[in-house]
Amino acid sequence: MKWLIAVLTAFFQALLPWVAKQSRPTAQDAAPDQQTRDKLRAKVRKHFPVVAFVLPILLITGCGVRTVYVPHGTPVRLRETIKDAKVWVKDADGQVIAGEMNLPEGWYCLPVDDEE
Repeated sequence: MKWLIAVLTAFFQALLPWVAKQSRPTAQDAAPDQQTRDKLRAKVRKHFPVVAFVLPILLITGCGVRTVYVPHGTPVRLRETIKDAKVWVKDADGQVIAGEMNLPEGWYCLPVDDEE
């Protein structure tokens, strides 16, 4: 076990100075040349009107999800297949057990009363 600790210690002592050197910012990273700066500013100016127009529309409309509340006991029809839906089923003895099944598109779903 001591030899493993010695190997890991030597490895990290050699690795850490290299990582520290690589993580230091350089003058090139901190200050791009004038040509690169001008290109980036031109792209921002070119696309600013589109972003300024589209962004408020996206923020106002939200994600576009609509929730419809259905009265209790009303059947609903599935619009798409639901894979591996967790369901309660009765076995041969009439005992309710947990199961999974695919509910195909077009099936109707209806809540079951507690007494059934």
